[in-house]
Amino acid sequence: MTSDFIIDMKRKLLLILVFFVTLQQGFCWIYPEHRDIMIRAIFKLDFAHRQAFERFWAKARRGKETRLSMLPADTNIFRGTRILDYASFPAIAGDHSTCAADMVNTVLKSGWIFKVSDVAMDLKSGISNARNRSERLNKLRDSDLRLLKVDPEYVTRAGANNVHFMLGRQAVTTNMGEYLQACAKEGSELSAPGTFMWYHYSALQKAAAYAADSSSKQSLELLFSAFADESFGIHFLEDMFASGHVAGTRGNAAQRKGTHDYYNEIGLETISWEGKGMVLMGDAFMRPEDADLTAATVSKSLEQVIDILSGKYPGLINSVHNPIIGPDTFNVCRAIVMPRFIEDTLYSPFFKEIFLTTVRPGLAKGAGELPRARAELGPFTGLSAAAHGNLMFNGYSPTQNTAGMITGLEVNFRVGYGTEGILNEASDGAIFLEAGYRLDGSSTMNFTANPNLEQYRNITSAIPYRHGLHFRLRLPFYLIPGDLIVLAPLLSVVAPKAMTTVVATAGNGGLIPWQSGILSQIGRFQFVLGREVNVYFAGSKQYPVAYIVPAMIDGVESHAVVSFRSIQIEFPVVEYRPFHIFSYQQTASLLVQLFWGLDIPGKVTLINPVNIQFPSVRIIPFIGLRAAFDWKYFFSGK
Repeated sequence: MTSDFIIDMKRKLLLILVFFVTLQQGFCWIYPEHRDIMIRAIFKLDFAHRQAFERFWAKARRGKETRLSMLPADTNIFRGTRILDYASFPAIAGDHSTCAADMVNTVLKSGWIFKVSDVAMDLKSGISNARNRSERLNKLRDSDLRLLKVDPEYVTRAGANNVHFMLGRQAVTTNMGEYLQACAKEGSELSAPGTFMWYHYSALQKAAAYAADSSSKQSLELLFSAFADESFGIHFLEDMFASGHVAGTRGNAAQRKGTHDYYNEIGLETISWEGKGMVLMGDAFMRPEDADLTAATVSKSLEQVIDILSGKYPGLINSVHNPIIGPDTFNVCRAIVMPRFIEDTLYSPFFKEIFLTTVRPGLAKGAGELPRARAELGPFTGLSAAAHGNLMFNGYSPTQNTAGMITGLEVNFRVGYGTEGILNEASDGAIFLEAGYRLDGSSTMNFTANPNLEQYRNITSAIPYRHGLHFRLRLPFYLIPGDLIVLAPLLSVVAPKAMTTVVATAGNGGLIPWQSGILSQIGRFQFVLGREVNVYFAGSKQYPVAYIVPAMIDGVESHAVVSFRSIQIEFPVVEYRPFHIFSYQQTASLLVQLFWGLDIPGKVTLINPVNIQFPSVRIIPFIGLRAAFDWKYFFSGK
């Protein structure tokens, strides 16, 4: 029975870890950044293109006026506005929809997309007002959790592939044409360049079909579909200018996430295919110059669609046969590799014009590749050493009512699974099980209140020197400690979308807002009550601890020597991490915890005298402070 229970618990914990792995993805430009880039791109259009674009947009939104703004780039949309502009489409693509058809359905029919827009506007304001890096990351983490509530598939939607990233170049001599062929080749790994080509090509074909017969019944659907496909592709064109996405996708989940986050923040020096040098920043760290640089290329892409819609390229228009009506359905979140892509050579100049100004990615794995970083994700082993001080409010005997201190040392070995980087480093710490040896000094209070015994110090302590084994478990929870062990397996069967929200929320502090970690310039703070428990077994069966306790012997107050084992249970309440150093596969940190607990005595054995009534003992409540130095080693994986 016990064996079956342990096996079942192991399976449940393993399932929880598997779901944490599915959450380990890197995001691209955040929603407000995608929209800001698109707004700049539209504003960069010259007068003739801008005028034509607005004219075509007015036609495309017919019958959809209650959902779509009159202006394609509407700067008067604020929080609470229940309308979307065209500039919002690339922000919704990929992150909040799986294909152009899904994006259109979301934009025109869903109610939750307006909540996403509100969260994005709050995030934009929060980041712009952030005074330092810590506040920026806190705002981003909180925004991701809010997005997860209104869009449960937000975190895992693109978890199956690396569609938001660029493939690495195979050699120094790889030119732009060879690189684009590699990205578009059937069976190649899905990537941002390949996905943009697919959707931009679809948009250009539909634009040509519209221009061929702009008065047909299906013309307005073709026009709107062309705009939908173009905006969906632009999402991935914009991603090609985010430093964390240019750096590549090599390595396991932890390496991809760590590399993504590292280059997003510190930036990356690179050059375009036409040889222009530049420094890029990444997600949530976009500067005005990054937005302008990206918008210039996006604007060229828009110009091509507008020109074809305007009938500028009759050769393309005359070559249209049996156009596909409706937004494209290529699901970029489910596919792993590129489907068959037959590019008409008539469109080659259009791709060349755009990609010349895009970023030339770094080399693929091997000599000369960009240095890789790593997030604290995945299995680890580690050691920790700690010192603690406990304020005990009484002794074991009902007559021992004097408070006192106990200090001690411990050394531990742990195994666990790192989850710090699920959203960003403000996420909750880790899942781990720790076992160690603990040594406690004697208490500062004596076994009796007699002042004459104070000179004997630890000899007359109410709680003498003791030692034993202890175990520590840390496990995130959603609402009630330990609930993830039941909720994750259950929801994975009956409500997978809800399960994603529950697991990700648990890994980032739980449902209660003040359970989330708070980054600051002096360290990281977190309220952790219920996330961690420590059990300390003082003494052993062979060597129980001996205590001197008050006792009545022949009606006279005296003392007796008794022995018993005790179990001390500790519950950390608040923790503070003043420093944290991570170097690829190893991490070191100092952790300070404030905790409370109970010291529970076990069965009492009389040692001397043996012929008296058993003295009674009671539970000792206490509070304490623990300072620990933690070291972890993350397994590299493949």
